[in-house]
Amino acid sequence: MAIVKPKTDAVIVGMGWVGAIIAKELTDAGMNVVVLERGPDRDTQPDFAYPRVIDELEGSVHRKYLQSLAQETIAIRHNGTTSAVPMRRMGSFKPGTGVGGAGSHWSGCHFRALPEDFKIRSIMEQKYGKKILPAGMSIQDFPITYEDLEPHFDHFEYVCGTSGKGGIINGAQVAGGNPYEGSRSREFPLGPNPDYLGAEYFYKAANAMGYHPYPIPASNASGTYVNPYGCQMGPCNFCGFCSDYGCLNYSKASPNANILPVLRGRKGFDLRTMAQVMKVNLTPDGKMATGVNYLDAQGRETEQPADIVILAAFALYNVHLMLLSGIGPAYDPVTKTGTVGKNYSYQNLNRVSLFFDETVHANQFMGIGGGGATFDDLNGNRNDPTKTGFIGGGIIWARQPGGGPVRGIATAPGVPGWGSDWKKGAKDAMRHSFYFEVQGSCMSYDDAYLDLDPNYKDGFGRPLLRMTFDWHENEIIASQYLVGKAQDMCQVLNPLAIKGDAKKAGSHYNINQYQSTHTVGGAIMGDNPKTSALNKYLQSWDVPNVFAPGANAFPQNNGYNPTGMVGALAYWCAKAIREQYIKNPGPLVQA
Repeated sequence: MAIVKPKTDAVIVGMGWVGAIIAKELTDAGMNVVVLERGPDRDTQPDFAYPRVIDELEGSVHRKYLQSLAQETIAIRHNGTTSAVPMRRMGSFKPGTGVGGAGSHWSGCHFRALPEDFKIRSIMEQKYGKKILPAGMSIQDFPITYEDLEPHFDHFEYVCGTSGKGGIINGAQVAGGNPYEGSRSREFPLGPNPDYLGAEYFYKAANAMGYHPYPIPASNASGTYVNPYGCQMGPCNFCGFCSDYGCLNYSKASPNANILPVLRGRKGFDLRTMAQVMKVNLTPDGKMATGVNYLDAQGRETEQPADIVILAAFALYNVHLMLLSGIGPAYDPVTKTGTVGKNYSYQNLNRVSLFFDETVHANQFMGIGGGGATFDDLNGNRNDPTKTGFIGGGIIWARQPGGGPVRGIATAPGVPGWGSDWKKGAKDAMRHSFYFEVQGSCMSYDDAYLDLDPNYKDGFGRPLLRMTFDWHENEIIASQYLVGKAQDMCQVLNPLAIKGDAKKAGSHYNINQYQSTHTVGGAIMGDNPKTSALNKYLQSWDVPNVFAPGANAFPQNNGYNPTGMVGALAYWCAKAIREQYIKNPGPLVQA
């Protein structure tokens, strides 16, 4: 028999960015909140302390800060006619675990979505006609606008101490920033980080090509900073341990450093770690949630009753819990009905490496997770699909989150993968090379979705989440186009050699190769319960006391990293709960 805990106002599943934001906002409103995190507690001290955390073998090979695939994983297949197989080695993306979640091991790139990203389907159809969309492409408009989220984009940047340079402030263009961004209400809290050699070369090449480069918005502090909650950050010391690691210096924004110091010990806040949520409990008619069931640190089945359930886990696992719990109708790819699981999308990411002679000295051991340069000349609404052959856009950037021998050393074309010639090639390249990356949008399709696997179960006896996903021609063409533009930039710099990895025609998604952790969709927001799982406030259409803010709500992937959008949506959702739902529980949007 399950242990039954006293009822709480709200239970939150997951303690990453979304969980921390929602917990802060709801406890501010005087609510009692229980947060259930499947992994251990973590904080800068002692978990990310120097020199403990700077261990490439532990962090980048053994994946200490990522979820255990032995307990919980996904099954993957390319199409609906084949059987899926479980992911047994962390590869394509990196779900986090433990307090901070993926927000503790992210790099720090902190973009806002562009205004046109919110209305991509409408814009495409209005400009080019409905026939511009390929058969099966299921992209949708967001049910909100950039203007709706601007205050929340702004607040999240100030919580994170984001370093950058505004391009349009209160409608006025500002030199040095992104001339294509949505208008922002004020400047970034901190100025840009210093450029490393690759970024300096990037500016040179981008300007020569007529592009408009600007500093990547980075939640890696360029100076000392105190955020609106009173949490202190120190300037980044370029240690090179951002991606895959927690920050040792209180320099990279994370839930651990930027929100949790306020929450810990707060009355009404109860954080329980090593708590694996098994399902959301519903009333007999399935129309309301009554709380969740979880396994505690001792493996005991425990019930936590609550008035409100917030799903704040990694995007994939929010969808998994909704499917396991029967929250909303599961998507059927044959009839194209149902909403939970539809519009799964995963972001393109390709790399172009540049190799120089010994006169060019690049220190790959240093790194700033989000530092560097990029431009939006090929992103958002500036791509004409009638000329390029694809819908969407993307960015090219120069970024150096840190390298090291265990994480891998890029070698020039023709260098073998082992032996004395590899050693010489690695030595020649380590100090004299850097890379540009291409990050493209990824549209959503009828045949790309999430559901429950009929064959495999996780360590807790539940069906695995099954991912059916493959690259489509649109994204392959986008990859080739954007990598081609990056290679054109490289030629300006006269390197000894260039090595690019654009996707080839007919290539398939490879879950074993890391590409990005930018996995979105599956429980998307919209203005129609027949085509979306969530309404504009991230509230379930079917179970109104369940909210699922997170990247799962994106109807498709834009050209940017998702974290800035995820944080803004969390604040938007929390505001709706505080100002509307608490006063009048029930659906916030009438279907």
